[in-house]
Amino acid sequence: MQWRMKPVLPVSKLMGAVAVVVLAVAFAGNDPVRWALAAVVGVALILWGLRDLLRPVRLAADAEGVTVATGFLGRRRLTWGQIERVRVDRRSHRGLRSEMLELDAGDAIYLFSANDLGALPEDVAAALADLRVSA
Repeated sequence: MQWRMKPVLPVSKLMGAVAVVVLAVAFAGNDPVRWALAAVVGVALILWGLRDLLRPVRLAADAEGVTVATGFLGRRRLTWGQIERVRVDRRSHRGLRSEMLELDAGDAIYLFSANDLGALPEDVAAALADLRVSA
């Protein structure tokens, strides 16, 4: 089983980079600070979008364990024995509610949002629980 990022997110990030360039052309004029700021933000958005296009799978699971995305393009394989807990972390703050899938591997905690997974964290947690039981 694999859970991947929604395709609209990397496209939105790349469109944001284009928007930054357009705004810089329209409003930066001869101001080097605005051009530098636009360049930094544009490059960051491009890199962030490319990462999501190159490695859209954030979480993969099978009978032996899970593979999680780490860092910019890294992966880490965890066996079911290394995973201490799988739960959905729900928080409310100022009227906003968020849900994150939390994988506790002892030395590291991996958090995934619904946008990262392309599915609700509660559904992914249930699927992982089924896989873990069958293993």
